Amino acid sequence: MWKSGTLVLLLLWLASGELQQETEPRRLPPPGKLNFGYVPAGVYETLAHYEPGPIGILFHMVHAFLYAVQPNAFPHDLIVKLAKDKFGAIQTEYQKPENIVLTLQAIYYEIGFLVCAAVGLLFTILMPIAGLFFCMCRCCDNCGGEMHQRQRKNADCRRGLLGTLLFSTSLVITIGVLCAYAANQNLSSQVKNVRRLVNSNMRDLHTFANDTQMQIDYLISQYATAKNKVIYDLDNIGPLLGGRIHDQLDKEVRPALDQVLNMAGAMRETKEALESVNASLEVLQDGTGKLSLNLGQVRTTINRTLNDPGCHDEDSDATTAQLCRNIRQSLSQLQISSNFTRLPDVNAQLEKMNDVLKTDLSAVVQRGFSSLNDTPHMVIEQTRSVVETRIGPLSVTNLVDSIGNNISSFSKALPVQSCLSNFTIFVNHVHARIEDYYPEIDKMDFYRWIGCIALCCMVVLVLAFNYLGLLCGTLGYDKHASPTTRGCISNTGGTMLMAGVGFSFLFSWVLMGVVTIIFLAGGNMEKLVCEPFHTKELFKVVDTPYMINPEWKNFIPGYMYNDSELELTTESLYSTCKKNRGIYSAMRLDKVFNISSYLNTTVFTKDVVSQLDSLKIDLRSIILLEAEGRQNLLDFSEAGLSEINYADYLEEVNKGVTVVDLLSFARELEAQTDLMPKSPLQSALKGHVGTLRQIHRQQIVPMEQSMKYVRARSALNQSMRFLERTASDLPNKILAVLDAIKAAQFLISQNATHLINRESRKYTATIIGYFHQYIEWVKTSLAMEVAPCKPFSNVVDTAEIMACSFVVDSMNTFWMGLGCSTLLLLPSIILAVKLAKYYRRMDTEDVYDDIPTYDTMNRFPRASAPPRHIDW
Repeated sequence: MWKSGTLVLLLLWLASGELQQETEPRRLPPPGKLNFGYVPAGVYETLAHYEPGPIGILFHMVHAFLYAVQPNAFPHDLIVKLAKDKFGAIQTEYQKPENIVLTLQAIYYEIGFLVCAAVGLLFTILMPIAGLFFCMCRCCDNCGGEMHQRQRKNADCRRGLLGTLLFSTSLVITIGVLCAYAANQNLSSQVKNVRRLVNSNMRDLHTFANDTQMQIDYLISQYATAKNKVIYDLDNIGPLLGGRIHDQLDKEVRPALDQVLNMAGAMRETKEALESVNASLEVLQDGTGKLSLNLGQVRTTINRTLNDPGCHDEDSDATTAQLCRNIRQSLSQLQISSNFTRLPDVNAQLEKMNDVLKTDLSAVVQRGFSSLNDTPHMVIEQTRSVVETRIGPLSVTNLVDSIGNNISSFSKALPVQSCLSNFTIFVNHVHARIEDYYPEIDKMDFYRWIGCIALCCMVVLVLAFNYLGLLCGTLGYDKHASPTTRGCISNTGGTMLMAGVGFSFLFSWVLMGVVTIIFLAGGNMEKLVCEPFHTKELFKVVDTPYMINPEWKNFIPGYMYNDSELELTTESLYSTCKKNRGIYSAMRLDKVFNISSYLNTTVFTKDVVSQLDSLKIDLRSIILLEAEGRQNLLDFSEAGLSEINYADYLEEVNKGVTVVDLLSFARELEAQTDLMPKSPLQSALKGHVGTLRQIHRQQIVPMEQSMKYVRARSALNQSMRFLERTASDLPNKILAVLDAIKAAQFLISQNATHLINRESRKYTATIIGYFHQYIEWVKTSLAMEVAPCKPFSNVVDTAEIMACSFVVDSMNTFWMGLGCSTLLLLPSIILAVKLAKYYRRMDTEDVYDDIPTYDTMNRFPRASAPPRHIDW
């Protein structure tokens, strides 16, 4: 029944499918991460953990005692050898050396238990014999049976000491009985929890069965996530594949088009610079022309003045004549320095540039950019026949749909629901069988409880006599009374103590026999089953190769799958389920059920790859720069910019306005005039000084400070420098730009196939990556989340809790408490017998005759019967 039930568990996994994927011949880049959500999981309510509470202290004490009795390591090899021989060889051929060795090893391991058992056995045998001899001895007035007590000086001290020791011993015995009673009650109360634990485990098994189908359906339904993502990427093949191709081409093409754009900007700037040169020349030529005319008139007027007879007549002063000569010689400085009128205009170059700019090169380049940016749309149009559904059954979207249809049809073809129903029936049957045993369990526990209570009551009866004896003896004690005159209460106390001794002899050997039997059973269960279970040594014994069946290396796969070489052990199964992993990974179904033959996604993805590899993308229709643009660049190189004499322009711009500073010249002329005698000549020259100052104020200063002239000079300087830079090696620059455009166009037209194929492979790999993500998610979910087998490990843990924590620990605590109490009955007997002498009324006592005081060394006591009183 168990095997059929487990097979039902395994069959339900066929619905989920292994979905194993063969290794792809290509390395897949990581595609976009898909979110498949969380597999819906039920909540298992069983908490397979036991906290004993305060009684756990007693459990730890028992474990410590058992470790002291049996400190040896778990005898793995010994148990394996015994299990393989099934104990038969040792029983039939025990004289063989190897069997003798095994026997000695077993004895060595059990030596602690054997010693304790021997002590218990000796106690059980000798105690009734000792009781018999003790009774016979007392009947002969020996062993304290003589009703005579000698008087001693320390009698009170001895009585107090014996009473204290007996009370302490009884108190310890009481503690032991209470421990045994607590263990007995704990076992009974925990037995009542067995039904709750069993019901909880059965509900978890039902949850396992009920949720499995839902989880399998969820795995299958999540194929839609991968499918929708694939269809989305196919619908957006233009932005995705075309965008990738565009981005790669853009890295190579954009620099060339940017160079052309830069040339278009240089053309506009060149025209503006030429226009600026003409405008600046016009302003500067106008200003310097007027200034030159005025300076020429002043120079002519001064020369005419110097022709005055006062400068060269014989009657004139020599100084005046010399001054006139000096003035005439300095007149050559009275002229303009920068002569812009001699500079030619640039109308010819400007006219050519106007012709060049009639073609809008920027618009031509923008058409090239537009053609390049149209790559995604070209990809959409050229791949439409492969991608779209309406083209035919071999379209990619149809292949994607067919994969999902095959997965759904395969899952429906398997009898998953019937398998789950059979498993549920199996669980219900097991549960019903367990329910049938509950009355028997309750009855057996009741009988066990009665028996344990009876054993405890035996000790309690002895304790009752001890305590009553101590109470009566203590309360009835009269220090003035002689042993023969002790009161009734004191005598009753002694009698009760002797009754307790009698019951001790009657019960102790029975108690020790029961304790010994429970000790041997419970101690070995703890050391050979419970403790190895927690350390997993027990699993290693069960997983020993060829132990259970000589033909099976591993028992579980050999029994379930007829493949004992499969690495599936009890320990690995338990540990995996303990971690709440899926039963798929716990039972290693991936090595047994190969679903790839049913859900061969490799075939489907191969068809998808084949369809996507058939994509043909032609980008030769992309024109980066039309012939009009190329000719425009050539015309720019022939605009005559190199014919301009930039040195002459820059030389004139850098010159001052006049050769000499007019103010300085006027001051010097005035100083020389002041040296002349007053005359018409002097007055005329002073008039010329004023004219020079007026020219400086009205023309020189405006030309040096007026924004009109400053801007004109600055614009002319900047324009000439810009034109000089632009004209520098302009033809070669134009040829370099044309070569770059030619290379980029050649890349698109001739060498783009490699780029397109590379990006197409990446795009295909991304599409296939979604299928791989789904498959890997299914495999991971099967191993980790689908049908987590924690209920099965909980069943094992529950069995361990019930067997070890409930039964073994409780019974071990019971024998420990009862055994300690039984052992302490020995000192209790001795102390009670000795103490009873001080409580019971004696028949005779020591009486001393009157002896002279000088003969105190020779006093002879004489026994005397007690006096008779009418009230006795």
